[in-house]
Amino acid sequence: MLTRKGKYGLKAMIALAKVHGRGPALIGDLAERERIPKKFLESILLALKHRGLVRSRKGPRGGYLLGRTPERISVGDIIRALDGPLALVSCVSRTAYSPCDECVTERDCAVRRVFLQVRDETARILDGTTLAAAATDGAHDAVAPAASIRLGDAR
Repeated sequence: MLTRKGKYGLKAMIALAKVHGRGPALIGDLAERERIPKKFLESILLALKHRGLVRSRKGPRGGYLLGRTPERISVGDIIRALDGPLALVSCVSRTAYSPCDECVTERDCAVRRVFLQVRDETARILDGTTLAAAATDGAHDAVAPAASIRLGDAR
């Protein structure tokens, strides 16, 4: 299941994609508009910054910006940065593999085969969905319109 951290991070990144190219967004405005507790959003943005997905600018025209263009960030990048591997079982993970204690052989494990397909399809969808597409798809999304997020100061 997607964690609250992952969901909030995705919402914040979509909001940043909507104002991409227009300067930094204020964390307080992002938090208020997306209904994310400000302290929690600060820790989320810090984790995303460590992965190069966002950057910050200090000073009177400061705030948060995307680390790359929205077309070069996938939903999968964001989820992995905040929630870790996409795989539901460790024996099919590409980034955090570990064998299951109860498996006799992975090759013959029916559970592993099912969850390998789940992992592959999940990765295909999430890695194939760019932040740009997520920010523009769907007329009824819950993301703030770009005009409602103030740009400028990092306070």
